[in-house]
Amino acid sequence: MTDKAVILARGLGTRMRKADDAAPLDAAQAAVADTGVKALMPVGEGRPFLDYVLTALADAGYRRVCLVVGPEHGALTERYGGGRLRRLEIDFAVQEKPLGTADAVRAAETFAAGDEFLVVNSDNYYPPEALRALRETSGGALAGFRREGLLRGNIAAERIEKFAVLDVDPGGFLRRIMEKPDPAILRSLSGPVRVSMNCWRFGPWIFSACRSVTPSPRGELELPAAVQFAVDRLGQRLRVLDFDLPVLDLSCRADVAAVRQCVARLEVNL
Repeated sequence: MTDKAVILARGLGTRMRKADDAAPLDAAQAAVADTGVKALMPVGEGRPFLDYVLTALADAGYRRVCLVVGPEHGALTERYGGGRLRRLEIDFAVQEKPLGTADAVRAAETFAAGDEFLVVNSDNYYPPEALRALRETSGGALAGFRREGLLRGNIAAERIEKFAVLDVDPGGFLRRIMEKPDPAILRSLSGPVRVSMNCWRFGPWIFSACRSVTPSPRGELELPAAVQFAVDRLGQRLRVLDFDLPVLDLSCRADVAAVRQCVARLEVNL
C-alpha cells in the first residue's frame, strides 16, 4: 500500500477563463475563474473544489499529498501549506513552465522518493472507493471508469467521447490508451468501454518514461504518452481497475453549477 498522492494543479485553466454568458458565476467564482486556478473555485459553502478532492484522498487512506503548482500559484501554497491540515501532510513541487502533464509528474520525483504513489487531477473529484482500491493494490495501476458510471455525474455523453479509451488485455492489464477512437475500434474492444480520467498508481519507473516522451501535436509532454512508453518500451504492466462510478469534472464555467449541486451532500474533513 501507499499513502502518497500527487495532485496536478499546474494547469492554465484556459477553458475556465473563457467567459460564458450561459453559465453566469457570482463575483467570487468569476474572480477565481479569471485566474484559471480551477482547484480554488468556490463550489460549496465558500469552500474551494480542492477541499473536496483532498477530503476524498484522506477518506481513502492517503496521508501525504504533493501539489504540483506553478511559481505563480501562491494562493494554493497559502491555503494548504504550513501544516494547516489535520488529516493530511501537504508538500509542494513547482513545475516552472506549463510543459504538460508528464513534465508535471516529473516535478514530483523528489516527493515520491522511490515509493509508489497516486496521481490525480486537481479539477476532478474521484470517488473514495476508487482511490482506496488504487492505494491498496500493488504495482502500476489505473482506474478505468465505465461510460455509464460517468454519465451519473456531471459529464455529458458528448464530452465522454473526447476522453481516452482503454484497451485492456484478457488479464486485465493495459494494452493501449486510445485518444478519441473511431466507432469501429470501440466495437472491437472486449467487455465494457472504460475511460481514463487520469487516475493512476505509479512507481519510480514513471519518471524515466516522463523524461523520454516528445511533445505531442499540441506541443505538450503528455502523461498518457509516457504511460504508453512505459508499457511498450519499459515492459511495465498496469492493471486496470474497473469502476462503474461517477467522477466530477470542473473544466469550464458551465460545470460550476452542476458540481456545486453534486458536492452539496459531501462533508469536508481535512
